[in-house]
Amino acid sequence: MGCLSRLLVEGGIICHKEFLLLSSQRSCAVRTFSSGTQIKYSLTESYRILQLPAEGNKSAAQVKDAYLRLAKLYHPDSGTPTADAELFAKVEEAYRAVLTHQRKTKQSCQGKTTEEEETRQATLAHRHYLSYEGVGSGTLFQRENQYRQIRVNRAAEKVLDYRQREHERAAAAEGELVERDVRQRSHKIKITQAVERLVEDLIQESMARGDFRNLSGAGKPLTKFEDNPYADPMTHNLNRILTDNGYQPPWVVTQRDIREAIAHIRKKLLVSRARLGDPMTPIEQSQWKQLCEFVQEELVKLNKMVDSYNLIVPLLTMQMVHFSLSREMDRAVKGARQHKVDQQREVEKYRERQKEKNENAKNNKHRFIFWIKNVFK
Repeated sequence: MGCLSRLLVEGGIICHKEFLLLSSQRSCAVRTFSSGTQIKYSLTESYRILQLPAEGNKSAAQVKDAYLRLAKLYHPDSGTPTADAELFAKVEEAYRAVLTHQRKTKQSCQGKTTEEEETRQATLAHRHYLSYEGVGSGTLFQRENQYRQIRVNRAAEKVLDYRQREHERAAAAEGELVERDVRQRSHKIKITQAVERLVEDLIQESMARGDFRNLSGAGKPLTKFEDNPYADPMTHNLNRILTDNGYQPPWVVTQRDIREAIAHIRKKLLVSRARLGDPMTPIEQSQWKQLCEFVQEELVKLNKMVDSYNLIVPLLTMQMVHFSLSREMDRAVKGARQHKVDQQREVEKYRERQKEKNENAKNNKHRFIFWIKNVFK
């Protein structure tokens, strides 16, 4: 808007080229318009004039509603007490400033969107040239095959490097083992030589003292072994020495321990079950349950011993199976019943013997009385 002037004109509307005369009851406003309008209010001032909050973006509908609301208040032709041509001019200028700002913002957003779309299309068109790590040339299919071959070559190189490192590590470990074996062998050789020298010295001393004179069997051939005449004498003597000194193989010791442990458990179950009634009272059932829990723990330990025994036993037919609590309980119940039956039989036999003994004593008494009577006759 170029300039604003006020003229007091009585009635009518006058239009002449660039001038517009608006008449009213009080005054007329003459406004001039030019083709090159300039905005003299900032966006914040425009929002303040339109009575809109400065924070956030306002839509075109909100701005228009605010403009119409203020136009009804300040338009010179509204006929309201608040009509003011100067304020209305400010409101209109602020409204135009906001519309201009929104139009420019929309055009800039559309321009950015267009640039992004063009960039995306260009990227999509040339994306296949940027794939496969930029390796290869030719068509897309050819470049894919070339890239696969390169990956295969990389994997083969990594495998070769890994194998080389493993061979180097194994060679280093083998060198350490060889060196340790050499040290151990030299140590054993030294010990063997020392023992041989000691034994030789002891033999020479015994011969000098005459301990080997007049030995039993001197000058006679050695007798063959009675157990196995084809056995090696050295092996036979070593076994005899071990047996005489109480040596037993580990599997024999483990087998003996297992048998002793299961015998102790079975005896404990049998004695405890024999003490309880049949049927059992609630208290006896609780005691029996506690005993079974204890036996279950013992059987777990015993089954571990069985596993160890099965690993070292020389014959497959000598292996053992796991012990079960249910089987041991049934065994104890049957044993307790049989024990009660045997006790009852023993009681009956004892009663019969006592009865027979009493009868014999009675008969002997009668015989003695009869003999006394015959003597005194």
